[in-house]
Amino acid sequence: MRIFPFIQYFFYLGINWNWRIAFYILLHEIKGEKKYGIHTTGSNELKKMQAQGIDISHATVYMPASYLLLEELFPKIPADHRNHFLDIGCGKGRALCVAAYHDFNNITGVDFSKEFCADAIANLNLVKCKYPSLEFSIIEKDAAQLEIPPDADCIFFFNPFDEVIMKAVAKNVSRSYQKNPRDIFIIYLNPLYKKIWLHTGYKEIYYTQRMKYMEAVILKKNSPG
Repeated sequence: MRIFPFIQYFFYLGINWNWRIAFYILLHEIKGEKKYGIHTTGSNELKKMQAQGIDISHATVYMPASYLLLEELFPKIPADHRNHFLDIGCGKGRALCVAAYHDFNNITGVDFSKEFCADAIANLNLVKCKYPSLEFSIIEKDAAQLEIPPDADCIFFFNPFDEVIMKAVAKNVSRSYQKNPRDIFIIYLNPLYKKIWLHTGYKEIYYTQRMKYMEAVILKKNSPG
């Protein structure tokens, strides 16, 4: 197991949040990475992209989703609505990998970072060794320009970008819904812009907060029928 990313992440959380939260999260980071056999721990790697000339003006700091929240939220999605899982702002693919363990066989991740996309592919290939039927696609693309797959019925966000991009993504999801009406679930961690989805017809069906900074909702929009 790689030790340095855990140490780096611990100090990042301790300095920016507090040391009690940092210790709590670190324990579950180590446990989760070992359980799923992947490598996704890290933080604040957007600085590297900026140095490479990538526009990060609408992006938020990279942090992986809490394993605790993921394992609480995925079972809340009905089994017959685990058809196509879409993670917009997928980072290194943690949520995608955990989704595969919760019976999503068709998975798509989107991120504007070439490096993150490569990491996500590497992690999903590890998961595919355990679940050979898993079909996945990783797309390197600006989220605002993404055409939402017509069968995507569970969409995931961990506050990956600002309100400007979230509004654009919500419009893209609405276009997909209009072309192919279906029940759509939104799993949204650190839901700063939840109101955007509520204003477009989604209803909050589940809420959880483990501790400060660990908050999530599930939103749903029903098909017309």
